[in-house]
Amino acid sequence: MSTTLTAPTTAELLATFRPVFERIAEGAAERDRTRRRPHEQVDLLKQARFGALRLPREEGGFGATIEQEHALLIELGAADSNLPQIWRNHFAFVEDMLFDDERGRNEQWRAEIATGALFGGAWSEAGGRSFFDMRTALTRTAEGAVLSGQKFYSTGSLFADWISVLATGPDTGDMSLVLIEADAAGVTLVDDWDGIGQRLTGSGTTTFDEVVVPGGRWYPFAQRARYQEAVYQLNHLATLAGICRAAQRDLTDAVRSRLRNYPQGLAAAPREDGQIQEVVGRVSALASSAEASVRWAARVLDDVVAVLAVDPASDDPDVVDALRAATIAVYEAQLTVTDAALQASTLLFDALSSSALAEDRALDRHWRNARTVASHNPRVYKARLVGDWHLNGADPSAAFTP
Repeated sequence: MSTTLTAPTTAELLATFRPVFERIAEGAAERDRTRRRPHEQVDLLKQARFGALRLPREEGGFGATIEQEHALLIELGAADSNLPQIWRNHFAFVEDMLFDDERGRNEQWRAEIATGALFGGAWSEAGGRSFFDMRTALTRTAEGAVLSGQKFYSTGSLFADWISVLATGPDTGDMSLVLIEADAAGVTLVDDWDGIGQRLTGSGTTTFDEVVVPGGRWYPFAQRARYQEAVYQLNHLATLAGICRAAQRDLTDAVRSRLRNYPQGLAAAPREDGQIQEVVGRVSALASSAEASVRWAARVLDDVVAVLAVDPASDDPDVVDALRAATIAVYEAQLTVTDAALQASTLLFDALSSSALAEDRALDRHWRNARTVASHNPRVYKARLVGDWHLNGADPSAAFTP
């Protein structure tokens, strides 16, 4: 890494960003119901330089650890679960840029990140036989390199300053990551994501029509951070943990405000009813267990990053094993956190009356959003990878090697 990261305390970071999160929470349910894009809320985070959390302090960042970053993402997810996902590609890109390279490529991008710039992503394509079956390509012409192709699941790009695009490279045809200005000529962004949840993440279609790419704005996919895939998954888990916390918050507020109980209730006031108290207690425990799982996996990842800071290219068997173990820690957390989010967002209705189903209360968004996030990387595959690792030492990230 370029410099030694000096981590602030989590309390210091929360003191800085919690007021921003509180402003973002205002109107979150209404934005979801009316599908009003959170441009203003994204801008608040940009102005606070939220995307520079992991940059060293001496480079204009906050020097946060991965665990601290995800503790804040959980709080942000509780305010509005669309926001952590909008920043998902950004934080994965930051991890790429935290390590120096011989050509000094990363320093210029760290400077962009320090100013508050947001990097979206456009990697996946529809209709291919595999993740790496790419039709998007960077090619050389007499005038220079140009990028053409179409992407789906372009999460965050609708709000971004830059877009990281996965494409075949201009020379060998190997996978490359290409950095494109979001407002460059030839870039078309369409908000056509029609999922049942996470409706405001800008996860629609992006088309690149012979977009000019100056030199120095692409690098081999193989040079990305070796633990980047685990960071991608951990972001989803922080979002899910935030949804758990939001479900607990909204459930508690709703029970406290209820004045009438069912005839079968054990007390006149729902908040005094032992049956209702049990539901609130279970949802609270699920939220706490989800947060603990995310932070535990992030700590394991922090330990690996500390080793790689000394030698990013180390092929020492112990380092390789630690990388795989960190990925497994994230996958194990995925199994716990997914279950917790889906249960919490369902159980909350057991403690409420039919009035909780009103559209204007938007309590259904917690389950819809949890189900959507959990579907992006289905847990069934991760459970198998975890088992194969423990039984046979299999590489859990093998599928992400082109």
